[in-house]
Amino acid sequence: MLVLHPWRLIAIISLILVFLVAGLFGLIYLRLPDVSVLKSHNPPTTAIIEQRKYEARLAQRSYRVHQRWVAFARIPKLLKDAVRISEDAGFYWHNGVDYGELKAAIIKDLKARRFARGASTITQQVAKNLYLSTEKSLWRKLKEYFIARRLENKLTKDRIFHIYLNIVEFGPGIFGVQAASQYYFRKDVSQLKLEEMVRLAAVLPRPLKVKPTGHSPWLKWKVDWILTKLKQYRYIDQIPRLSF
Repeated sequence: MLVLHPWRLIAIISLILVFLVAGLFGLIYLRLPDVSVLKSHNPPTTAIIEQRKYEARLAQRSYRVHQRWVAFARIPKLLKDAVRISEDAGFYWHNGVDYGELKAAIIKDLKARRFARGASTITQQVAKNLYLSTEKSLWRKLKEYFIARRLENKLTKDRIFHIYLNIVEFGPGIFGVQAASQYYFRKDVSQLKLEEMVRLAAVLPRPLKVKPTGHSPWLKWKVDWILTKLKQYRYIDQIPRLSF
């Protein structure tokens, strides 16, 4: 009977694990989508839009998609600033993954023993919205990471942000800043007032639970927080009186 020394057994197990992990990463890499087409073409739909349609069919309810692409230059700078502050303040300075936020999220998730905190950058959200789903799993996060890195390698930061602003969910069937502006405030995105911009940015973490036109305590807190950050970073001179 063959008897292996403990150190040799550990070495064999470690080697097997290395091959398994390498195989897993290789499988993910081979199945990565070709994102280069996004350089010059807007995606006609997204994985999240299709997921919402499927969920509506299962629930036997109607579902209408509101989405209108708008040029990056037509989106007000303050709206872009408010969105970055709300979702990913370091967007223009990281490579698609905020490792500090990721570390904090992992620690919180381990303590809670569940996916309690998201750490997705704007680039990761584009990866998820375009190609994945809202499923909370390690497998999805791994794919999201690799797609995000590919997006960063193939597209400019402005193009990634442009796509995000046109596909992000703002409510049931509402996708993109133009559709959200027209649906909630009955105006073109370029005509939004500061409070309206901040209200839109504020609901991004909870688009299916909070409306931009609402008056909940959480929304007021989030709007106040974003406005305070806008003033702190000198994007605005003073905080306007709110309609809450």
